Amino acid sequence: MTAHPKTREASATSAELTPASAPPPRLLRLPEVMDRVGLRRSAIYQRMSEGRFPKCRSLGPKCSVWVEAEIDAWIHSVTRS
Repeated sequence: MTAHPKTREASATSAELTPASAPPPRLLRLPEVMDRVGLRRSAIYQRMSEGRFPKCRSLGPKCSVWVEAEIDAWIHSVTRS
């Protein structure tokens, strides 16, 4: 009887299948965006239409959000110039 070395089978754990990923982006509602950038609602929407402010995303008919990283990048670009 020959002993065969035990080989690891192709079954992998779920941790091995899913690569380490960054957490999902944080979404900001309008009041928090206004507090962070120091602009009122009308100024934010005016600049969005001119392409000078990050676009909002719609989560529903009455729910708009902005991606936090995009707002932070915009703040950085404005304070840098």
